[in-house]
Amino acid sequence: MPEPFKNLISADLVHACGKHLRRAWPGFDRRGFEAHALDGLDSLEMKARAMHIADALERTLPDDFDRAAGVIEAALAPPATDDRLAFATSEAGLAGWIGWPLGEFIARRGQAEPERALLALRELTQRFTSEFAVRPFLVNHFALTIDRLRGWSDDSSPHVRRWTSEGSRPRLPWGLQVKSLIADPSPTLPLLAALQDDPSEYVRRSVANHLNDIAKDHPQVVAEWLARHLPGASPERTTLLRHASRTLVKRGHPQTLKAWGLGGKLDGEATLSVSPKRVAVGDSLAINAVLVSRSRRKQALVVDYVVRHVKANGDTSPKVFKGWMLELGAGETRRLTKSHSLRPITTRRYYPGRHRIELQVNGKVVAETAFTLAK
Repeated sequence: MPEPFKNLISADLVHACGKHLRRAWPGFDRRGFEAHALDGLDSLEMKARAMHIADALERTLPDDFDRAAGVIEAALAPPATDDRLAFATSEAGLAGWIGWPLGEFIARRGQAEPERALLALRELTQRFTSEFAVRPFLVNHFALTIDRLRGWSDDSSPHVRRWTSEGSRPRLPWGLQVKSLIADPSPTLPLLAALQDDPSEYVRRSVANHLNDIAKDHPQVVAEWLARHLPGASPERTTLLRHASRTLVKRGHPQTLKAWGLGGKLDGEATLSVSPKRVAVGDSLAINAVLVSRSRRKQALVVDYVVRHVKANGDTSPKVFKGWMLELGAGETRRLTKSHSLRPITTRRYYPGRHRIELQVNGKVVAETAFTLAK
């Protein structure tokens, strides 16, 4: 059985943190810090462990924030020199998962001194991402934080450059929402323009995810971005923009599909079937689609499927699942199959009833079927 993920933040990590903070500041109360941090740690889940250790840091680091930030910086390992994610605390200093409580401490205590706090987060993100810790500064000190992130978008460290994009995503998963950026993403667009041709794929991937966040609330902004930046794009930028378009392609957004040459209606016929027709939670469903071309030319197609899940009240809620990208030849018949899992996951609860499935080609429904989920 694999080790629980929460154990990445462990007693050993607390001891290492105490050791390096004491090295950086001989007056650090290592014994008190470790006693507070370890008290009840094993009973907590992962995020709660990070918050608990941050509480212990607040009890034992200097009250003067500039001094406390200096202690943290002096305790860090040397910065990563490439874009690999192999951060780990070692004899050289602190790095890796201990960065979560360290970042939380900076986010809590640095609100009165945001300039100093952002400098500390820039250092920390080269040892463990500061994407979550920067969010409160975007909420409470928006203009300053955006200005500093833009300024660091050409930093020599790929971890800092990636942080400027990832930390300012409107809908960062697990992160504090920045409602002003959800309402108006324009402040981060110059930053994304500066980073979309970054030499690091690690950075470019973040830009793609940032643009995809924007697409969920402002599809036209991303459609216009494609119109400006896709023509003549390098292979690397093309890959970025394709990933950034994934939500709009799934939704069948006409302007986005047209930008990728996918706007045309299927010239032909489609059928859809599933087996078995009756399943239980935990089973898998075989989805079978057949496309028959009537065209004399090949057709570029994005083929997805939509499951209309039954909700507790009997209504249905659609969820688009990624299917296939293909070229259908002139007069060709193409059979497509996919296994769809009905295993329970934390983000979706299944309810019994008749669930419809629709086959979507270039954003348009062309066939449908249904299955019954048993009680």
